[in-house]
Amino acid sequence: MKIRTLIVDDEPLARDRLRGFLRAEPDVDLIGECGSGPEAVALIKAATPDLVFLDMQMPGCDGLQVIAQLPEDRRPAIIFATAHEKFAVDAFDLAAADYLLKPFDRDRFQQALRRAQDQLQRLRTPESPAAPAPRADRITVKADGRLVFLKPEEIVRVEAADNYVMLHLVAGRLMLRETMAAIETRLGTLNFARVNRSAIVHLGQIREIQPALHGDYTVVLRDGTKLPLSRSLRGRLDRFAGG
Repeated sequence: MKIRTLIVDDEPLARDRLRGFLRAEPDVDLIGECGSGPEAVALIKAATPDLVFLDMQMPGCDGLQVIAQLPEDRRPAIIFATAHEKFAVDAFDLAAADYLLKPFDRDRFQQALRRAQDQLQRLRTPESPAAPAPRADRITVKADGRLVFLKPEEIVRVEAADNYVMLHLVAGRLMLRETMAAIETRLGTLNFARVNRSAIVHLGQIREIQPALHGDYTVVLRDGTKLPLSRSLRGRLDRFAGG
């Protein structure tokens, strides 16, 4: 089955380039294109494409606002194609298949298309009613102007640092300009838990939980780090034991 695809970009030259790339793909059926946010919302709802190449900044509304106006259970696969890297984290939080930074070449385009095909294949594969919901397999963070893609198991713990957070990784560290509340929300479905006001840990990194003075507990990680367990989070002991 061919992938029914739309191009959404307010730049005619950008649409021309994508159109040329797509026409060379035998598995793709290009069914339309448009150049503004409101047009994109209407066309996506009417044409129900499998895949949309979506610009980020356009007249009317931006790419993120386009996605927000589509029902979650009826959204196509999305490949953002834009000159603006600052929206990448938000894009991947919306489960975008890929994020193409202009100008991109054919090889990078084909890599993005393969990722979209894989995403669509997973969505089309029937699941058992008892099957658990799929988990995101990576988190995207911005550090020192770079976009860094991490697997959850690469993160040992997260530590508050004034207006920043420090990611302690299996190999190295990353400083992010992000709040603990925001990073906790993003990690919440990825086998992480907050142990106190200043620390979030990967459950797989917990080696043991030790009793401390006055009925308190200490969380001991596999690298030897010891963290106090907040009294308000004691109810999570069973979850830790299961992690």
